[in-house]
Amino acid sequence: MRIRKEEKTTIIHGIIGLALFIVVLRLSTMSGLPQMTGKAMQALHLTAGLLCLGVSFAIFTQGWIVFVEKLSRQRLYSAVLFSVIGILDVHYAASYSGITLLGFRPSFALSTWFLTVSHILGAFGMLAIFTSKEKQVSGNHRITVFTAAAVLTVSGLILMNFYQDQLQAWYGTSKLDLGDLAVLLGIPLLYFFAIIATLYRHRVLRPPAVMTVTRALVYMMIGHILLTIPLADSNGIKLVAGQWFMAVSYYFVLKGVYRLTIEEPFKGQQLAEAQMKHMAYYDDLTGLPNLRRMKEQLAESLAFSEVCTGVAVINIDRFKAINDSLGYSAGDKLLTELGDRLSKLCVGKDSVYRMGEDEFAIILAEMNDNASAEAKAKQLLSSINPTIMIDDTEYHISLSMGLSIFPDDGDSVDQMIQYADMAVHHAKEHGVEFSRYTAAMKMRTQSRVELENDMRKGLEREEFFLEFQPQIGLDTGKMLGMEALVRWNHPKRGLLPPSEFIPLAEDSGLIVPLGEWVLKTACQYNKKWQDEGYDPVCVSVNLSMRQFRQYNLTERIDSILQEVGLDPRYLELEVTESMTYDIDTALEQLYRLKKLGIHISIDDFGTGYSSLYYLKSLPIDRLKIDRSFVKEVMCDGNDAAIVSTITTMAHHLKLKVTAEGVENQEQLEFLKLQNCHEGQGYLFSKPVPASEFESKFLSRKAG
Repeated sequence: MRIRKEEKTTIIHGIIGLALFIVVLRLSTMSGLPQMTGKAMQALHLTAGLLCLGVSFAIFTQGWIVFVEKLSRQRLYSAVLFSVIGILDVHYAASYSGITLLGFRPSFALSTWFLTVSHILGAFGMLAIFTSKEKQVSGNHRITVFTAAAVLTVSGLILMNFYQDQLQAWYGTSKLDLGDLAVLLGIPLLYFFAIIATLYRHRVLRPPAVMTVTRALVYMMIGHILLTIPLADSNGIKLVAGQWFMAVSYYFVLKGVYRLTIEEPFKGQQLAEAQMKHMAYYDDLTGLPNLRRMKEQLAESLAFSEVCTGVAVINIDRFKAINDSLGYSAGDKLLTELGDRLSKLCVGKDSVYRMGEDEFAIILAEMNDNASAEAKAKQLLSSINPTIMIDDTEYHISLSMGLSIFPDDGDSVDQMIQYADMAVHHAKEHGVEFSRYTAAMKMRTQSRVELENDMRKGLEREEFFLEFQPQIGLDTGKMLGMEALVRWNHPKRGLLPPSEFIPLAEDSGLIVPLGEWVLKTACQYNKKWQDEGYDPVCVSVNLSMRQFRQYNLTERIDSILQEVGLDPRYLELEVTESMTYDIDTALEQLYRLKKLGIHISIDDFGTGYSSLYYLKSLPIDRLKIDRSFVKEVMCDGNDAAIVSTITTMAHHLKLKVTAEGVENQEQLEFLKLQNCHEGQGYLFSKPVPASEFESKFLSRKAG
């Protein structure tokens, strides 16, 4: 176990004290030394006693006056204890020095009584105070304790004064009795036990203050032995040294109590404040300065900059997919490693920060012009090693960077960060590594924000409506099902295509309430048509990724079906392959949905990355071949082979197959040859409003 500095100091003090003790004992028995006169001994005793009184008063002041609003129990009781001990010590010194004080006649016996009571109180008090649990005490408790101590001290002194003749008589004999042995042996043992108990009480941390108190106890024990040991003291050195040992011990008590109850808590508070400040300005995971710190330093840089300053934001592509597939620990390792690499690349006045979950920022300080800032940002991006080892497997990551430059792009901290963030998202959306901010990005972002706000209002104002596209049986030509598709009639911009608002709904989270509205409305139409006597068919509704990941999705769908009154077999949910990337979660969710009795299909099959190994385990009913394969089926042999393979595989797995995007007769004939079950596309009908769908495609039950 490593011995710390304060522990070493305490050991050294103990050795020094023991060495001085031996030296004093040796000198006190040497007859060849010059004899110390009685007056000299009395003067030294009195000086040591006054010093003890002074230190005791300092301990008292520390507990009574200084920082009383933060008074601890140890400091309070130390103040009380040493105020009493100080009074006893000055009476001891006065009595020993032949001075009459407060009616006490000086004598050796009476001084011995003061010494004994003082040391018993000191030993017991130090043991009780520094081995007990520390806590704060109230002002009322402080007054109560001091009042009680004052009353007891005054009462004790009055009784000792009244019975001083009897007390002197008890010490009148030179014979060593049981009381003398108790003083000689019991009190040192009590001091020793206090040392052991104090060290044990603080055995884990052993703060410097506790070690200081331990030194005090060591010197008290040595001082008591020197003052009471029944050995010859031909030159008076032993008694004087003992009293000075006590004075030194009091100083250590003063220092120890101060460190324990004021200095160390204050340092602890400073450390806590420093830690809080670090937490406020630095990222816990990477240790890099955070966005708050970046704003402060960027403000300083812009305030005094006479040249260009660049703000580059770096984003990890598909970071969420990494987290979802490899786990959060892998994501944390990736962030930490990227932060380290950026820190090593940023030299000089450039600095790197962590802005958010998967975003880092770099301040490119003192660039000569925009071109040099762009060149340095691109060079920095290209210098980042894209490979990373996670769990003994090498992965390749891709990054996107957006750059804004002061003063051309923006003239404030918030603008610079905002515009760099716009630029990096523009880079991600357009599949490029680097993008410099332009004013058009701001206009596009503002447009997206306005559109998102309009979408929230649109849900409330019922601006969304459904269109339905029939799904036709290829062998019979009859409609076997329909797909519900959402449309938005914007009050100012007119009819908006889904490609404009569906991605925005996904990003903003509005896809969840919108998707639930689509699901409920589609079920209501289907139930209404059935109630009106039309042949029942299944309605297909697309699920978004956010919907699919809802923990209560099954309960929500079940609630809608029960509210509408639609039989679950007339509802089909379309999920994409990407939703099954986390296969365990996907299986659990799909099995819960299948228990409701609804149908499930895989939409846009062949464009995702699901494993064919898991396909056989998925509780699905249908594969929908993506329109991109059907479109080129007559002129691209690869697409024809893919469609043929998917259809054959589906038949073997006993799954239905629907081809999307059927637009001409040649495609239809090819799909019939492949035994594709159903088709959907403009050849049969584009998506149409509910009223038109009802009149064109629904047929009454045969009556």
